[in-house]
Amino acid sequence: MGSNYERELRAVLAGEVKGVRAVTRSCSEVQRARAMQVVQRPFLVVRAPGSGSEGTGDLLALRGDMCFPIEVKTSKSDKIYLSGRTMDQYRALKVTGEKCGLLPLYAFRLKGVRGDSWRIMKVEVHGLTGKLRHLSRSIPSLPLTGRGTPYLNWNSGMPVHRFLSLICKSDGARSILANGEKSESDHVSKL
Repeated sequence: MGSNYERELRAVLAGEVKGVRAVTRSCSEVQRARAMQVVQRPFLVVRAPGSGSEGTGDLLALRGDMCFPIEVKTSKSDKIYLSGRTMDQYRALKVTGEKCGLLPLYAFRLKGVRGDSWRIMKVEVHGLTGKLRHLSRSIPSLPLTGRGTPYLNWNSGMPVHRFLSLICKSDGARSILANGEKSESDHVSKL
């Protein structure tokens, strides 16, 4: 995995306008607008120590309401088959996700493609709760080969602009109430 691509995804998830613009340069207006939502609700993104080993993934994306270990993969081919070390990484991500209640993700960048070149897929884990369980239902899992082995298929993943739109939706009034402000109806009911 090239560190340039890790940095590219890191800049996007961190909500850096320059980074989001760079990956959406050849996208439609709607796709760019969806991706830009991350500027208002960015993540703290750190390169995982021992990157790619022991279930940490390459990046950790953290925000008050969610956290993802992310394994970053790039290829000129739209499919990456897992075996050996890459299968060990997958298994470790699955174990970590289940042990820690996290939703591990794969971010797959297809080289040489115009438009949104990133796709997001989840590692299927059990025991998720709350927002991650709800979010998990919307993100596609890694597909399986005929023998039941997971692999990366760029065409089966969720485009990153849709992923960003999904995880950066405004909570509207609920987020205001969560910050300690009371709604007008709360004030009226106390009178």
